[in-house]
Amino acid sequence: MQTDVKICLSCGKAIQGRVDKKFCDDYCRNTYNNQSKAFTNNLVRNINSTLKKNRNIMSSLLGENGDTTKTTREKMLQMGFQFKYTTHSYTNKKGNLYGYCYDYGYLELENGWFLIVKDRENS
Repeated sequence: MQTDVKICLSCGKAIQGRVDKKFCDDYCRNTYNNQSKAFTNNLVRNINSTLKKNRNIMSSLLGENGDTTKTTREKMLQMGFQFKYTTHSYTNKKGNLYGYCYDYGYLELENGWFLIVKDRENS
């Protein structure tokens, strides 16, 4: 009876043991899985970091006691705000579309001005 030699997907060494075994040990299995998921993990980590930064920028613009404030697009961009990333959006009864980063949101007004708000409902 001829047996096929199985090769570890991570290090390339011969594997002994179960027929369905793919790795020679836990170290190789972990290394292989970490490398295969590295791009996705880095992408998610970078997007979450940007979302947190956007939230912190709106929080600092709003201050401690305010419910709303106005600021310019230019100021938000100078602080590092990235409009591409939001966690969700909300359309009010008037049809105004708010972009949110967690519990802080913004509404684009006229002439490059933005209204910054904090969602008190989920706080």
